Amino acid sequence: MAEQRWRPPYPYASSAAGGGGVDRRSRSGFCAATRTFHSLRSVGPLPPEELPLTVAAYAFSLLSSAPPLVVAGRGPALVDAATGIAVSYPAFVARVRFLAGGLWCSLGLRPGDVALVVSPSCLDVAVLYFALMSIGVVVSPANPASTADEYAHQVRLSRPAIAFVAPEVAARLPRHVSRVVIGSEVFDRLASASPPADGRSHPAVAMKQPSTAALLYSSGTTGRVKAVAITHRNLIAQISAYNAIRETVAREAATDAGKGKPPPPSPSPPAAVTLFPLPLFHVMGFGLLTRTISSGETAVVMRRFDLAAAARAVERYRVTKLSAAPPVVVALTKSDEARRRDLSSLVAIVVGGAPLGREVSQRFATVFPSVQIVQSYGLTESTGPVATMAGPEESAAYGSVGRLAPRVQAKIVDTATGEGLCLTLSYMGIFFSGYVGDPEATAATITPDGWLKTGDLCYFNEDGYLYVVDRLKELIKYKGYQVPPAELEHILQSRPEIADAAVVPYPDEEAGQLPMAFVVRQPGAYLTEQQVMNCVAKHVAPYKKVRRVAFVNAIPKSPAGKILRRELVLQAMASTSRL
Repeated sequence: MAEQRWRPPYPYASSAAGGGGVDRRSRSGFCAATRTFHSLRSVGPLPPEELPLTVAAYAFSLLSSAPPLVVAGRGPALVDAATGIAVSYPAFVARVRFLAGGLWCSLGLRPGDVALVVSPSCLDVAVLYFALMSIGVVVSPANPASTADEYAHQVRLSRPAIAFVAPEVAARLPRHVSRVVIGSEVFDRLASASPPADGRSHPAVAMKQPSTAALLYSSGTTGRVKAVAITHRNLIAQISAYNAIRETVAREAATDAGKGKPPPPSPSPPAAVTLFPLPLFHVMGFGLLTRTISSGETAVVMRRFDLAAAARAVERYRVTKLSAAPPVVVALTKSDEARRRDLSSLVAIVVGGAPLGREVSQRFATVFPSVQIVQSYGLTESTGPVATMAGPEESAAYGSVGRLAPRVQAKIVDTATGEGLCLTLSYMGIFFSGYVGDPEATAATITPDGWLKTGDLCYFNEDGYLYVVDRLKELIKYKGYQVPPAELEHILQSRPEIADAAVVPYPDEEAGQLPMAFVVRQPGAYLTEQQVMNCVAKHVAPYKKVRRVAFVNAIPKSPAGKILRRELVLQAMASTSRL
């Protein structure tokens, strides 16, 4: 039987104006001549690329235009969610400069050196990131839950001059790597050293913007992790895009107010407070931290995610924005703890890491009607959002990941090529510069004419909203048909009796692969395998039906909330006799 390839529901060629250009009246930004979608969003100013500038210096230069409370030092830059310890903006800037001096003078770190940072999220890590980047040292954040073998692989890729580690991690690093334990006396001395009389503890660093600022590790959900080189220019461009979107939303709200419409709560009001349950070593947490600080907002940092603790933090610190992966959204809609807390300050939940299904979005909107869902789509390689939502109209486009971010172009490639959605490498510097030590992987990801292949199965609708169906590599091949597991997961996760779910391919001699569901029941819920299969069958074509079910206590996920499907496949194969 010939393979039934997935087709997008929107005929792109019919929406564009003639003449080979983008019809600015079109809401999709599609150009028929090049078959390319262009962002229609306003762009913010960028410093000249030839100007030597680090992302830390750029972020601090923007604070002069921050809200008055911040300028006066009364609005904190950082808050520890567990202890309530707060760091004001003047104190944050001073700590960064003191620590940068210690890194330069005491440790001898220089521009281009790599510093491995392995720690749960904490205030010291946020300060350390900015201090390292301010002197041109490359930040290389890693997952503190990794194994010794995984650290050895990352060390081979990044070749760090030094590592800054949490106490519980130090023993797992290769012995030859010099290390400083975060929170130790040595670290505290570095961070508290007084500068010389002239106030300068290190010479001014003239870093070219295309220089590497960070090495972020890919998730490794489809293979071994790769070191993704992110430049200062990448991060500066993301900050500019973030501020441009904020200004657009503010202008639209002001226009609506002039027409007598009540303005919706702003996700970024003057006293915006963002809760960070996502790890700072992940691209979403890392990028959001730089954007939050540069905007003069407050970052409430959680050491690790816990739903009850997150709800308490929203209530205690009057959090306005919550950054989260889709599993957090699912859990919130079913959480009694969240209902008991005063979450009235929350106006937006920023979702990334994986697509959020339409059904889950609708359920969340029913439970939290005053909270905007700001879904974003990006990759480690894109540094930040490729597409995102801005304002209440876009936030109501449930199931999509929003519209293209400023300065982004995208095109859809026939799935027969195995390329999925391709995103252009903008000359403005939004995307990564390559995989460190892996030119073959870089060449396989970036086309000769400058497009970044995402490996995601996507489509745009006529209004320019992007929809992510699934990873091409994760499609289940059932009797020649392609079954997107994410579609089935969204159906399962919308069921009140199901706390979490994942769908993976199960090998079958006749069909090739069978969709198999791993399901976590809600406490006290009674649910049979047949009921699980029936609930999916009612909503999908026959070839998409779930054919096998296993009940488990938890779904394995990466720190960013991505399902670790390989672990589930191995678990299914190992327990075949019991299923």
